[in-house]
Amino acid sequence: MNAAKPPAVGLLIITHDGIGQTLLQNAVHILGGDCPMAVETLAITDEQSRESYEVQAMAMAQRLDTGAGVLILTDIYGASPANVARSVDIGESKSMVAGVNLPMLLKIFNYSQLDLVELTEKAITGGQESIMMCQLPQ
Repeated sequence: MNAAKPPAVGLLIITHDGIGQTLLQNAVHILGGDCPMAVETLAITDEQSRESYEVQAMAMAQRLDTGAGVLILTDIYGASPANVARSVDIGESKSMVAGVNLPMLLKIFNYSQLDLVELTEKAITGGQESIMMCQLPQ
């Protein structure tokens, strides 16, 4: 008899224009074409009102929350995507990280089985540890 899989954390990426979708496509490509978790992206542009984006983000978060919560990634803290992300109200079962980058997504996907708190920590360390000054040849 197979035990039921525990609910998995969902991932919502809210960024300016197509940044989130592009990062997601590249991360999935690097992983060989399989995305290990439920993910949705929302591209914020000037084409709709903030309220319209807030409604869309809330609906996406509700779809993604299967009981383990939702990790929300944004590009710039304080900008429109982050403000839309902050409006998502699904109770205590959400976490938000600003500064999304490709290494952060890869870290999240490699640890997708973790709970929301642990996955949030992996997102932050994955993003931070990938930023470094590199010596260039002279």
